[in-house]
Amino acid sequence: MFEGKGKPLSESGLTQAAQTLGVELPALWAVMTVETKGCGFLPDRRPLILFERHWFRKLTGRKFDATVPDLSNSVAGGYGASGAHQYERLERAIALDRNAALESTSWGLGQVMGFNAKAVGFPDVEAMVRAMCDSEDDQFRGMVGFVQSNGLSKFLRSEDWSGFAKLYNGPEFQKNQYDTKLARAHARYKVGPLPDLRVRAAQMYLTFLGFDTGGVDGWFGDKSHRAVIKFQSSKGIPSNGALDDETLLALESAAAG
Repeated sequence: MFEGKGKPLSESGLTQAAQTLGVELPALWAVMTVETKGCGFLPDRRPLILFERHWFRKLTGRKFDATVPDLSNSVAGGYGASGAHQYERLERAIALDRNAALESTSWGLGQVMGFNAKAVGFPDVEAMVRAMCDSEDDQFRGMVGFVQSNGLSKFLRSEDWSGFAKLYNGPEFQKNQYDTKLARAHARYKVGPLPDLRVRAAQMYLTFLGFDTGGVDGWFGDKSHRAVIKFQSSKGIPSNGALDDETLLALESAAAG
């Protein structure tokens, strides 16, 4: 359930987002980095999510508080492990109320809550989830829609990270130092260089195929280099560790199954 195509963020998707919002690329990279550590998919090709029990409580009229307090609770938190564990929680909630469960979950690169589906440009939460499973471009489109619908572009343009975090992450954003993290990430990207989308795509494909790249961040480090060599060797491609066109096409084909 929820395993999709897992297509990586593209140059056109990123550029269109920047143009739509009228902001510089470093600001968008900063938001992505803080929200998801830079990648919108898990290694098993499912979108990165976080199930919010306090929202499930609100959207189901508190009727599950007594029976499943770990899924329906007035207090936010109780997340447990990130990654696949969040899908275990989501699937339990789906068995109780599918629509409320999907709407109580944040999805993809921008961690957009499902109940925002219509506000960010999708017909309903089901359509939003399908798009989130398909590609990071669609995930990014959801994030852009949220920024637009809430008038947050001005904070990105002025580098007002507290103002942005308050409206994007909620009034208690300082507990997790969202503003500080955003400012730090932005300062790094503003100096440059920006992550390489070609490297990042290769890292995603390698991760889906079970190779350890050390993360999906757009930086071609030692682990990514070794992972490319291992992949090349497995496919009979010259094992030089170079991320050339032949290797990237082979990666894309192999990851597509």
